[in-house]
Parts: sequence; structure tokens; C-alpha cells
Amino acid sequence: MTFLAELEQELFDGEEFIERLAWRATNGKFDEESYDVDLISEAFENAIKDLKAIYDTNQKKCERIEMICREEEKGHWMKVTELQQKCKDSLSTFEKLDKRLDIVADKVVYLGEQLESVNTPRTRAVEAQTLMKHFAHYLETSVETLNSFDEIVIENINQLYEEADIIQKLYLISQELPNNPRFNLAKEFISKKYNLIEKHLIEEFSSAHKNDDRAKMKKIAAILSHFKGYSQCIDVFIEQSQMGMFLSDNIFTDIVPLCVKNQKTIKEVFINPDQVMSKFILNLFHGKIQEYIHSRINGNDSREFLNELFNLFTKTNKLIDQIAKLKYLCCDYAFLNKISRNIFNNYLDMYIEKETSYLQEKCSNLLQSYYDLKNHQKRTIQSGGFQELIQSKIGRTIDINIGNLNINMSNQDYSGETFLSEEIAISILQESKMSLQRCSLLSKPQDLANNAMLIYEIELQNLCIEHIDYAIELGLQSIPATDQKSQPEIHFFEIIRQSNEICHLNEKQFSNWVQPMISSTTKYSECLKRKREVTQQMETKLNQGLEKSIASIISWIKYLLQTEQKKNEFKPEQGTDFIPTSTTACNKVVKFINYYHEKIGKCLDGAMVVICDVKEYRNCIDTFKIPLLSNLFNILHALCNLLIVVPENLKQVSNGDQLKCPELIAVSKLKSKYHIIEAYKHGQRDFGENYVNTSGEKEKSGINPDDADALVQFITDKCNRLKFSGLMTIGAYDFDTSQGLNPDFLKLIEIRDRINNYGDDEDEDDDDDDDDDDDAELVMAKRWSGSEAFD
Repeated sequence: MTFLAELEQELFDGEEFIERLAWRATNGKFDEESYDVDLISEAFENAIKDLKAIYDTNQKKCERIEMICREEEKGHWMKVTELQQKCKDSLSTFEKLDKRLDIVADKVVYLGEQLESVNTPRTRAVEAQTLMKHFAHYLETSVETLNSFDEIVIENINQLYEEADIIQKLYLISQELPNNPRFNLAKEFISKKYNLIEKHLIEEFSSAHKNDDRAKMKKIAAILSHFKGYSQCIDVFIEQSQMGMFLSDNIFTDIVPLCVKNQKTIKEVFINPDQVMSKFILNLFHGKIQEYIHSRINGNDSREFLNELFNLFTKTNKLIDQIAKLKYLCCDYAFLNKISRNIFNNYLDMYIEKETSYLQEKCSNLLQSYYDLKNHQKRTIQSGGFQELIQSKIGRTIDINIGNLNINMSNQDYSGETFLSEEIAISILQESKMSLQRCSLLSKPQDLANNAMLIYEIELQNLCIEHIDYAIELGLQSIPATDQKSQPEIHFFEIIRQSNEICHLNEKQFSNWVQPMISSTTKYSECLKRKREVTQQMETKLNQGLEKSIASIISWIKYLLQTEQKKNEFKPEQGTDFIPTSTTACNKVVKFINYYHEKIGKCLDGAMVVICDVKEYRNCIDTFKIPLLSNLFNILHALCNLLIVVPENLKQVSNGDQLKCPELIAVSKLKSKYHIIEAYKHGQRDFGENYVNTSGEKEKSGINPDDADALVQFITDKCNRLKFSGLMTIGAYDFDTSQGLNPDFLKLIEIRDRINNYGDDEDEDDDDDDDDDDDAELVMAKRWSGSEAFD
């Protein structure tokens, strides 16, 4: 059994084992001369015997181990049976004990109720006896003792608790006693001692609060909750909690940490934490915050008043939001907002008056400083239909008096000054914006729209009427007359440019600030009407100025041609080889026209600016990857291009692809007639269908796919009044689109490609079509023409 170790190896190989056995038997010699078959046979027989012996030995070991396992298993089963029986016995015993416990518990509860019924009257009797003894003692008190009783001596805190309990009950009893001289002295003594003990308890509570002894605070607070001075205890807690706080200039940063810090103490100490926390926050707002606000707001300076009011109100609202997020049960947003409004109420009542007066004064000062800088004395300008009528009839160089009406018709030369300033306009708009910002925060909800309307009216009055309209009036006066003998200097075009820019800024501010505050109120229509009136008034005057400016230009051109142009200029002298390219009059007219053409272009031509803006908007919208929005901005861009198209090409450009009416290329039999009518209203007149039965179903009509080429050729060659637009099919109804495209659609695409190769004219307009609603999107995804499709 020398090879037993080999058999016990993990990676045992039988063939290698036999080879090694044969090698050992022959000593590694396998040549014909030394090769002995008998020797190998004997070695194999001996090895087989050895292996059988090993097998027999191991078999006996296995049998012995199996017998031991069976005995152990039998023993374990016996133990399990025994444990199961014990478990059943234990469960039975537990049920018996549970029943006995229920019986005993019922008896204990019964006995407890009996004892309580006996002990409660006894306890009450003892308490009554104690109270009677003390009351009897107070009845025997003399007047001298009462007058000398100014202080009580308390040896320890427990004695104070006992004395407090007794005196509180005696005080309640004394309040029910009749007004009898017999009891008056005792009642007075009890009341005096009641106040002394209450004072002593509050002092002990204050001392415990300073030492952060919350257990003692809780005990005293529970006792004081039955006393009249319980509110004084809360006041002491609130006052001491704020000691050492609010040392910085901005008290708003200290309030939230203070609330968080004291919330835990309030919940742990007081029996009514919600009410105490509410009083704590109320004290902060009506105490420190109100004092801070009163000290910061100065009512004498309007600007300082408005800025401080806005800043403090903003900080207070931010503080309210922070406290509301702490989710105190007693301090919701409505409660805190009400407190805030009460604090600022006096200031908010006078807010709009201060705001409007300050804004009006500020705008007036800005305009006056601008006119002072220009050395211009602003005056009232009278204008109207009667004056313009007389002016148009007799010219601009005459002063006439009709009754009390003085009309100055002389032209005013301001040396090219337009009296318009974008800087002043921006300053007025900025002041108005700040006023509107304050208005949105400080106005009451019911007054918000009206206040915004007042502020916007001041903006319109000062910016549009006092500044723009006034400059337009001066510009109208400065336009040269049509009968001048010198070259006119026209600066009205610059006034138009500046007016347009300022009005654009004003319109933007209206949309951003005024409209959100009044859009849902009746003031909206009223404000729009007022804005429209002012705008139309300025537009009317600008149109008058344009007409007069153009008339002046034309008049001067006419004058040049009449005075400078001579007939002999068109008859060159004989013998002169030099022929001038243009006459002097022509040069002057062209130079004059080019000068004002360039000036008008700079001041009035805004089409390219609009196109550039729309292009940027379109690029921005394209990033959203929404086809509808992209298509709308493409159409808007195409419409803006019409502004720079010459008149000759206007019709051609307006009929381009982007502005072309929708074209119907998909008609569904399942849709109602109203969809077809809608397509007809958009200009569609062809509703025929070229149906191909790609699925080969007998229930469906249509031509065979192989006949599609002949049909298309026949329509295009023979039917001159028909326009071939495309083919259609109905896909298999039960096909699962999650597996890919419907083979019917692929077949239709194959036919389309074949037709496209047939002719160049047809492939530009071919459209595929579909009649099934479920597959409409696939058809739209696979169309190859630029036309739009409708179901």
C-alpha cells in the first residue's frame, strides 16, 4: 500500500497512476528484450488486491461512522421530542399564569379603586384640616402683626413650595368669603402673604434661569401657573433671555438664533410652550424691532425715509420667512405678517404720499438741471389745430394777436439742440423703477394697483410729456419754413431717433414692472388707455414734423432748381470739347439729398436692427429643440425681411416657402369634414388620393405596387389638369411599431424612390401619405418634400 498517498491526492488521474505502476514494475525498461509481461501482470494483480483491501477497510469505516450518526440522530430526535413536550407544558403553565395574573390584576385594580375611594376623601380632609388650621391662625392675627408683616422667612426651597401650595388655596378660599369684619383682617393677611410668596417664587425662577437650572425652573413655573403672577414669570424669562443680545448694528441677524436657542428651554420649562413662544416673538417685534425701526426712519428727508422704510421692511419680511420655516405652531406666516404690518402701519399709511411727492420732485429736478445745463428757460408752448391752420396759411415769420391769444409763428433756431437726453430719460426711468419696486413691497394688496398707477402717471408726465413731447414741440418750431432762401438745417430726424429709443425703454419698463401689478385689476385698461393717449399724441406730432421736414427739403430742392439751373447749361458752347458730367444745380441737389438721406437712414431705418434681434431670438429658441417654436420664429424672421425688400420683389418674397400657405398632403377618412374645411380655408384645392395596396389585402382597394409607375406616368403625361403630389397607403392594422417601421411604409418608400428616378419634375413634389391615425407620425417622419402635412 505504498501508493495510498497517491490515491489521497486531490487531483488524482487514473491513467497516470497505471503508467507509474507499470514503470515501477519494469524499472522503466520497455524494450523487447527486457520486457516481461508476467512481471507486469503480477504487479497489476498485487495492486488490485491492495486496492480491494483499501476499499474494504474504507467500507468498514463508513459503516461504522454511519452507525454512529444514526445513533446520534436517534438521540437528537429523543431530545427534540422531550423539548417539544416541555414547550407544551410551559405554554400550558404560561396560560395558567396569565389567567391568574388577570385575576390578580383585576383584584389589585379593584382594591386600588377601593383604597382611592377611601384615601381621596381622607387626603382632602387632611388638606382641609391643614387649611383650616392655617386659616384659624390668620383669623387670630392682630392688626399689629399684620402691619409688621413685610417679609417671610424660607429655610429651604421645599418649604417655599409647600407654603406656595397652601397660600394659593387659601387665597382662592378667601376670595369666596363674604365681606364681613370678622374675615377682613384674615383676608388681608392672606393676600399680603400671597403676594410675598409669589414675589419670592419669581425671584427663585429668575435665579434658576440665570444658573440654567431647568428642573427648578419647570417646578416653579408649574406652581406659578396657578398664581396671578404667572405672566410676570414669563416676562422675566423673556427679559432675561434677551440680556446680552442685540449688540450689533443689525439686530435682524440675532433674532433667529435667539429664537432657536430659547425654543428648547420654553418647551422643557413651561406647561404652555406655544403661548409662551408666541409672547416671546411678539415681545421681540413690538420691543426691540419696533424700537430699532423708529430709531432708523427719519420722516424729514423723503429719500432717506423711503430707502430706510424699504430696507427695513425687506429685512423684516426676510426675518418672517426664516421664523416661519422654523414651524412654530403658534407663529405661522399670517400671524407674523400681521405683527409686521402693525409695526409699519403708521409709516405705510403715509408711504404713497411720500413716494409720489418725492418722485415728482426728483423728476422735476432732473429735468430742470438738464435745461439749466443747456441754458434753456422752459416755457409753456401753445399748439393746436387753429394755430397750425394759420401757420400753414401765412407762414412762420409773423406774430399775430387774435383777442387774448398770442401765437408766435417765428422759427426758433436752437443750433441743432434736440433738448432730448437718453441719460436724463434713464435717470427718470431708474427713479420710477425704484419707486415701483418699493410700491410692490410696501403697498397694501388692495392699494397696489392704484399706487402703481399713480407712480406710472408721474413717469408719463415727466418723461413723455414734459421731456419728449416738449422736445418734439420745440423741434416742430425749429423746422425751417418752406419759403426760405437759404439751405435749411433740419434736426427733427434726430428728435425722432431719440424719442423712439426713449419710448422703447419706457415700454420695456411698463411691461416689466407696471403691468404685473395692474394686469388683474380694473386699472389695467385705464392705464393702457392713458398710455395710448400719450403715445398717440407724440406720434401725431412726429408725423407732423416728418411732413414739414420733407416739405422743407422739397421746397429747398425746388428753389435750387429754379434759381441755379439755367437753360444754357444744356447747350454747350460751340467749339468746346469739354462736356461737364453734371451741372452745378444738380451737384448741389444731389449733395443735399445724399446728406439728408444718410441722416434719415441713421435716424429712421430700424429694419436691420429688428432683423438682427429676431435672428438672435431665433438662435436662442432653437436650443430648446421645439419644432413649433422654431417654425414660428422662422416665419417671424421672414416677415421682418419684408421690411428691407424693394417694392418690386415684395410679392415674390411674400410667396416664398417660409410664408407660403399650408399645403394638405395627408387626408384621413376618419377625420371630420371640419378638418377638410379648415384646409380649404388655407388655400388647398386638391383633395384626390393615389392609393397603393402595399399589403395585398382583398378588403382594401388601390392599385398593385407594380402598377404604380404606369399610373404616375399616365397622370403626368396625359392628365394636364391634374397635379401629381404623391402616393398613399394604409399600413397593416395589427403591426407592432416597436419592432420597427411597418413593411407597408417601406414598400411605399421603395415605390417613391423608383418614381423619383423616373423624372426630375415629379420627384421634387412627391409626397407620401397615410390614412391610418396610428401611423400618421411615421408618415410625417418619412416625407421627403418641404410641404407641411395635415391629417
